[in-house]
Amino acid sequence: MTGILYGVGVGPGDPELMTLKAHRVISGAKVIAYPAPDSGESFARSIAAEAIASDAIEIPMIVPMRVERFPAQDVYAASAEVIAKHLSAGENVVVLCEGDPFFYGSFMYLFARLADIFPTEIIPGVSSLGACSAALRRPLTARNDVLTVIPGPLPDEDMRAKIESAEAIAIMKVGRHLPRIRALLDEMGMTENAGYIERASLGEQTVLPLADAPESAPYFSMILIYKGDDPWLTL
Repeated sequence: MTGILYGVGVGPGDPELMTLKAHRVISGAKVIAYPAPDSGESFARSIAAEAIASDAIEIPMIVPMRVERFPAQDVYAASAEVIAKHLSAGENVVVLCEGDPFFYGSFMYLFARLADIFPTEIIPGVSSLGACSAALRRPLTARNDVLTVIPGPLPDEDMRAKIESAEAIAIMKVGRHLPRIRALLDEMGMTENAGYIERASLGEQTVLPLADAPESAPYFSMILIYKGDDPWLTL
């Protein structure tokens, strides 16, 4: 018998936002894998650190966070080989993922390589969308309004078209793209409707109107926009 591959969402950052199931599976794991930068601490691991057994085998998947292109798929292919050896030996492997494994989660790249070979279970997590909406104290969307999720690196022309066709918008992975996105939203007259959140649910969380946002932003930042009247006032 082979081991089970677990894709575990650990939430947006606050360890208390991990689900009970995620905590149980992580604390019982003998093999833990997680994405990590080539310098500094793994964010996913830091969220789950208290639950990881001291004698667990750890497999950091080093994916440098750089502007220039990097062969990340090679990293996941190599990591999948290492994980497959543990699974073949009958050991369960828990793969940590910030937020939710299937919402822009890195686990999907391992899932594509391993799920057809080994039994796999996905444990969903609290996504950054919910955490940012809660921090901003504004609903994501309401009634029949359409929520559109846009990745920050999307070109301006494509981003403009998606914003124009939606009632509510979440722009993720803002990071170094903040000045360009803010200029686009200013041009579209959307700045007054936009809220800015970075590092949601963490101690250093920042929540501001977009007009007051800093000049630069970390990777874990988001802009939320609701085009219509505030939904909680018009129900």
